[in-house]
Amino acid sequence: MTSTYPYAGAPTVRLTVAQAVVRFLANQWSERDGQEQRLIAGCFGIFGHGNVAGVGQALLQDDVAATAESERAGSESAQATQHLPYYLARNEQGAVHAATAYAKTKDRLQTLAVTTSIGPGATNMVTGAALATTNRLPVLLLPSDQFATRYPDPVLQQLEDPRSLDVSVNDAFKPVSRFWDRINRPEQLIPSLLAAMRVLTDPAETGAVTICLPQDVQAEAFEWPVELFAKRVWHVARPVPEPAALQRAVEAIKASKRPLLVAGGGAIYSGASEVLRAFATATGIPVADTQAGKGAINWDHPLSVGGVGSTGNSAANTLAREADLVIGVGTRYSDFTTASHTVFAADDVRFINVNVMAFDAAKHSATMVVADARETLTALQGALEGWTTDPAYLQRAADLWAEWDQVIDECYHRDHQPLPAQTEVFGALNELMGERDVVINAAGSMPGDLQALWRAKTPEQYHLEYAYSCMGYEIPAAMGVRLALDSDGHEDRQVVAIVGDGTYQMMPMELATIVSEGLKVIVVLLQNHGFASIGALSESRGSQRFGTKYRMRNRDSGRLDGEKVPFDLAANAASWGADVLRCNGIEEFRASYATAAAADGPVVLYIETNLYGPNPPGHAWWDVPVSEVSELESTQQAYAEYAEEKKAQRHHL
Repeated sequence: MTSTYPYAGAPTVRLTVAQAVVRFLANQWSERDGQEQRLIAGCFGIFGHGNVAGVGQALLQDDVAATAESERAGSESAQATQHLPYYLARNEQGAVHAATAYAKTKDRLQTLAVTTSIGPGATNMVTGAALATTNRLPVLLLPSDQFATRYPDPVLQQLEDPRSLDVSVNDAFKPVSRFWDRINRPEQLIPSLLAAMRVLTDPAETGAVTICLPQDVQAEAFEWPVELFAKRVWHVARPVPEPAALQRAVEAIKASKRPLLVAGGGAIYSGASEVLRAFATATGIPVADTQAGKGAINWDHPLSVGGVGSTGNSAANTLAREADLVIGVGTRYSDFTTASHTVFAADDVRFINVNVMAFDAAKHSATMVVADARETLTALQGALEGWTTDPAYLQRAADLWAEWDQVIDECYHRDHQPLPAQTEVFGALNELMGERDVVINAAGSMPGDLQALWRAKTPEQYHLEYAYSCMGYEIPAAMGVRLALDSDGHEDRQVVAIVGDGTYQMMPMELATIVSEGLKVIVVLLQNHGFASIGALSESRGSQRFGTKYRMRNRDSGRLDGEKVPFDLAANAASWGADVLRCNGIEEFRASYATAAAADGPVVLYIETNLYGPNPPGHAWWDVPVSEVSELESTQQAYAEYAEEKKAQRHHL
């Protein structure tokens, strides 16, 4: 089939749809504050029959051209012509996680694309898409699709829906994507690509962007306008606060007696850390943080009070309960941040929300400031010049933090026997890692311990994915972070992914990708033979840790309560090609970390820890419903406690 660009006289170039996608993506740039960077820095992919001869061929052709140019003109000259580097992943979900982590490390100004075949290759990405969109992080997904012509219908791996021949498994991406399209004709690609880039670079709209590519359309040729492939710069906006909204916020702050600022991920993505520190110093307003916002203000700043919410600490949560004004900066107020709407407990509490997204700014009936975090904090500080909180309030915040800081030291140095608590591993890492090294985690009991205990000095150090809390994120995320740091010349910074045995078993295969790419990553693998977080939650909700330990099936009882499953995760990690160091206790772990930090390639540090903690003391609630009726006494007791705790829950009106 032959198609041509309809406008007479416009210079064109004949390419397949897939070749046009690759050439277009290689020439897209983002800009903020005068700094330009490649928007799509590369492409992860796994090839199948749906994309091997389409996008796969286009990436090969691009790679061959890049190699030839390098040989012909030298590497320095070759860098002037943009190409799209390709990375072979082992799992499509892992590839999306890596791209998402790359975008997070780049403050959403750059990301990676992911190409897959049709069917299972495509649907493997759905979880990754949901994670990216929930975390407000840009990724570009290019799943292959069934034939647009429908001649060989149904093709291998095609889902048939008798209600419509236009439905494919890729429709599952619609609810988890911020932009979704399917290219059934070459002409449709031009507006689709432009719309996709707009969403990827819009701080308020960004998330997963999905463009479905039918496998026959990928290979179809078209006369494309040459202008489509010229360098295109997408300017990332910094919307300034509307004067009236700013004035309302200033009046609310000046009227408050016990204000608390909650820094979310938006404070980091906007590059507001320096301004946030100055704002806190000038106004005397304490700053708490969410999982995404930890490090936005350095932990040892006099006004920093650490994590707030269900896994927060006693200092931040006490101030949250007493606050008459909460200033949310770049936070979406997840149930962990609000302790399921119980932690902001004062009868007279009111909210100011600073967010580029009106949807988030409106939460809790807040005074809305729909604007960039950095620009708004700068404007607020100027408008509040001369105003500060009461010295007694400052002293209370300092005293509360000093008490919690002692708890951190205790959790970091428990000397628990015979197996260490995982908090001791975190303490060793926190003390051994540099200020701009990166620690990565996502799910289980670890994020709670880390939010409560981790002392982050920089916004780059703390990389937690807790919006989707996806097990299996950490190892592929380490790959994405490493690629991002290396692209900026930060090879000296360590990347440390902490995984439990449950998370490790979900997605260990990207270790092979890390090895094949020669990436310098440290994976800390904690083995405790079960799900620590869900086990503790199960016990507290009356379900007796059922189904939360790795045990053999007991032939007598018929239940999973036999001996420990005799797997060797350290040996498994080694089988992917990584160096593995087994650590017997915290002192060996500290010594092994030094060895891993000095290594040239990936290293896995394996250590056994206690399944039962001890963990940091809790200081807030989380709403996990308990069975209202039960034959189990443990569940009956848990429900009585749940009903009592739920009385503190409220809407903020």
